[in-house]
Amino acid sequence: MIDNLFATLNAFASKYLFWINSPQIGKIDVVEIIIISFLVYKILVWFKKTRAWNLLKGIIVVVMFVMLAAMFQMNTILWIVSKTINVMVIAIVIVFQPELRRALEQLGQKSFFTSLFSFESQKNQERFSERTANEIVKACYEMAKVKTGALIVIEQNIVLGEYERTGIKLDSLVSSQLLINIFEHNTPLHDGAIIVRGERIVSATCYLPLSDNMGLSKELGTRHRAAVGISEVSDALTIVVSEETGNVSIAIGGELYRNVDAEYLRGKLNFIRKGSMDVARFRIWKRRMKNVQETNETVDK
Repeated sequence: MIDNLFATLNAFASKYLFWINSPQIGKIDVVEIIIISFLVYKILVWFKKTRAWNLLKGIIVVVMFVMLAAMFQMNTILWIVSKTINVMVIAIVIVFQPELRRALEQLGQKSFFTSLFSFESQKNQERFSERTANEIVKACYEMAKVKTGALIVIEQNIVLGEYERTGIKLDSLVSSQLLINIFEHNTPLHDGAIIVRGERIVSATCYLPLSDNMGLSKELGTRHRAAVGISEVSDALTIVVSEETGNVSIAIGGELYRNVDAEYLRGKLNFIRKGSMDVARFRIWKRRMKNVQETNETVDK
């Protein structure tokens, strides 16, 4: 069927478009066009979500200027460009180094790699118990009542050893009392984030990378940007308790979901504790929960 379609298109082109000197297009060419179009689209979308977007627009302006110089045969400008092209390529790599590194990190997190190769021997085991999830929820909303700021990172598949080493090692069993004590004002461990691995708090006062996402609200502080930042470079789930408003938010996959309630947070923790939480599945689950809430509100009215 596909061969017949290509034969029909080629016959049409040879009959009515004979004046166009174009190469024959085969199935492989169409597949290549689709793949390249998809990659270019994804790259542009990724660029737009980072501060590299403005740099990319600047590069496009320079390229257009060079094309204009070529059209009007501005030989001096073209000579300068030809002599500096190698330096410009190296400069672009240096300028975009943080974004390129983040892109490669995100590429390594994609689920199709883990579906092809089994990196985890304990994939089917629970990450933490229901008790741990309940203790985290209890601590978050106890701190929210008194507007105690908190930043809790729950590790999944990607080990956060690089960020764990920036803090103070604890290796303590998760409990609501301990979490509240850690983030209490004017205590030695309250500044920074804690990292939870399984049933234990492995480190406190950890420094996290800040997000460069220009789409985040300007009213958000360093704590929320750090939560989004660590979710951009890992598959970790991060819980934020705002010191100013007392609202509880979560960050995963580079997205921030603000002002969630206790049942929502508990449901999400129970959703991930039996295995890795895929970001796409989580967003579908989030929409379903929102629809359920809207339906309940309509019934109540």
